[in-house]
Amino acid sequence: MSRIAPAVILFFLAPFVAEFLLGNLPITMLSSLIVLAPMYGGGALLIREVVRRTNRGWPGMIVLALAYGVLEEGITTQSLFNPNYLNAHLLDYGFLPSLGIAIPWTIFVLTIHTVWSISVPIALVEVLFSKRRTTPWLGRPGLALTCILFAIGIIATTAITLSTDAFIAPVPQLAGAVIAIIILIIIAFSLKPGEPFDTDTHPAPNARSVGVFALIASSIFMLIPHPPAWWIPVVLYVILGIVVFIVIRSWSRRRGWGDWHRLALAGGALLTYAWHGFPQPSVFLGNSTVDLIGNAIFAAAAVILILIAARRLQQAGSAPLPA
Repeated sequence: MSRIAPAVILFFLAPFVAEFLLGNLPITMLSSLIVLAPMYGGGALLIREVVRRTNRGWPGMIVLALAYGVLEEGITTQSLFNPNYLNAHLLDYGFLPSLGIAIPWTIFVLTIHTVWSISVPIALVEVLFSKRRTTPWLGRPGLALTCILFAIGIIATTAITLSTDAFIAPVPQLAGAVIAIIILIIIAFSLKPGEPFDTDTHPAPNARSVGVFALIASSIFMLIPHPPAWWIPVVLYVILGIVVFIVIRSWSRRRGWGDWHRLALAGGALLTYAWHGFPQPSVFLGNSTVDLIGNAIFAAAAVILILIAARRLQQAGSAPLPA
């Protein structure tokens, strides 16, 4: 069991972060983790295994995570195209008739899937099992089972969505989503194998500073306002994305960048979801007090997970966190 422990943890951590820690689902629906795991967990685990087997590193991981986001929101739930998805009117703001999508919503939802649904859970579990960070966790049978579970998750989620909302996007939009997924997969496997380390002689920043940066940057992303001029948040999303990309790319190439910094990045982003869960209204209206208690439990679980990861890094013999 210990051999596949990281795979099992990732399988359930991904849906927990994506839906419960975010605040979309209340604690009273925690049992639905079993239903959500094949899609979220299967997707995260499949991406992680494929990337580590082909040595594509984190650039490939992130591009495939984006492809996952397009698959879920463009094909499975179709929230990118459905103007009445969950009666939330997600496309009313910044809608472009020529594309059939709302630019602010598209950027937002694809980003949260890329970062939080896939990348953060993978990074956290890899830190938890740092000695096996870049090695496959599954054999061929396990990988095949993951593919099957992921397919079942996608089909089941699509069926559930269609049973509650008969909306089906026009063929050109669905075809566009499929083409985008294919292009992203091609890009992911066209990237140079491996991860750049120590290519910059400057020392890596303090890991705590990295964590604070991740928390602030991801919190800013969540707090970007939506004024009447919809292009304003779009510009802010793009600027923030460029800044984060440049900073992390620079830091990760510096001498001394390691597991503590990876934990800080993932942990900072995780804490943003932890606080965001409190003001985020649940998709299913329920007892507000129970929901708040659930949010507190989920946030505490996120903090405990970070502390456990830090403890395991110490036990694994990683260099201590700089003061």
